[in-house]
Amino acid sequence: MSNRSKRSGLRLLGCFAVAALLHGGIQSAAASEVHKRAADANALASGEESKPAPLSTRKLGKGPYYVDFRARTAASWGHAFVWYGKTSERKVEVAGLTPAGDTAAYMLGYVTWVPSETGASYGDLDPDYLTASYRVYLSEPDAKKVFAYIQKLKANSPVWSAEVSNCTAFIGDIASFMGLKTPVRWLRPENYVNKLKEMNGGRQMVSLSPEQ
Repeated sequence: MSNRSKRSGLRLLGCFAVAALLHGGIQSAAASEVHKRAADANALASGEESKPAPLSTRKLGKGPYYVDFRARTAASWGHAFVWYGKTSERKVEVAGLTPAGDTAAYMLGYVTWVPSETGASYGDLDPDYLTASYRVYLSEPDAKKVFAYIQKLKANSPVWSAEVSNCTAFIGDIASFMGLKTPVRWLRPENYVNKLKEMNGGRQMVSLSPEQ
């Protein structure tokens, strides 16, 4: 075997070794990150930050259920997610698509799919991180359909990809199911939520089609 072939083989072996190390690191980081984010979210949910903005359904005449498309700051690109629930209750449900891991998983997600999580992540319940919000109200029958769809989407989103299966695509699927027009998924989360609101004329009430 020539020296050139040996060098090529060593480089290839090195690439496989790095990939294996990354995979193992992502798995362990993902497990610890899931526990950390769950603890952070639970802590926020028990405090003042978990309260949605107070709304009077009697005054608004809209609701009593809602989906709130939201964006927040993050260490890099930002994050898009939804709050959903009943306006008369303090409890808020959160759904969003994020990589299940730390920086390594996030960076790897730019070249391939990585494991995901779809619940509340740190900052989702804190108003200090909020950069954009678009709240839409639903009747009780429609809310049941939309909330069931969100749960189905969470259960069927095992991977995250920065270019394909990202957070804006995830909330866009929810918006599309609700009959809203949606922007392209490659916008920054803040711009995506603002564009979503603009494309739908800021409408605040949504009625699903009878077929849904």
